[in-house]
Amino acid sequence: MLTPEHLLAAYRQGIFPMADENGTIGWYEPTIRAIIPLDNFVMPRRLARTVRSGHFTLRYNSAFEAVMWACAAPAPGRQTTWISAEMVAAYLALHQRGHAHSVECWREERLVGGLYGVSIGGLFAGESMFHHERDASKVALVHLVERLRVGGFVLLDSQYIVGAHMLQFGTVEIPRAEYHRRLRAALRVEARFGRP
Repeated sequence: MLTPEHLLAAYRQGIFPMADENGTIGWYEPTIRAIIPLDNFVMPRRLARTVRSGHFTLRYNSAFEAVMWACAAPAPGRQTTWISAEMVAAYLALHQRGHAHSVECWREERLVGGLYGVSIGGLFAGESMFHHERDASKVALVHLVERLRVGGFVLLDSQYIVGAHMLQFGTVEIPRAEYHRRLRAALRVEARFGRP
């Protein structure tokens, strides 16, 4: 059974879980890792206008489980998921311990986009994001980056570059050895996912 202890130990070693179509959980450590540099985050102009417009209401950690299930739901171009019920339960337990967080975009009291991830020291490992309205997940990412900067985080791990849209934010790929160097440094940082 997947536990919060398993998850914390894995992330500290640069490893993360994904479930296959049968729900069997495998552990992954890519040779090339994608990160979003917090000091060089790029916000496209059109997205900056959307953020400033106040189109969405932002909330943090108010609907963590709902965000996970929304990330797991089928979407155009993706009929299967790597997020199993066992994973939802384990990450929810991790959330209750203060190590997993959600950033949520709401409109008219509907959850329309968001993301979730794991925080340990100065590491935030972004796990998944979803949107039901245009730009909702991207707005959540912008607010995540702001919160991480203020909270003293130094490493935002996005694991892989999934889709070209991630490149617009300054996402870069680094070798495993470089990722481990940055991870070791991040784990020595006392960061806080609190209110900016």
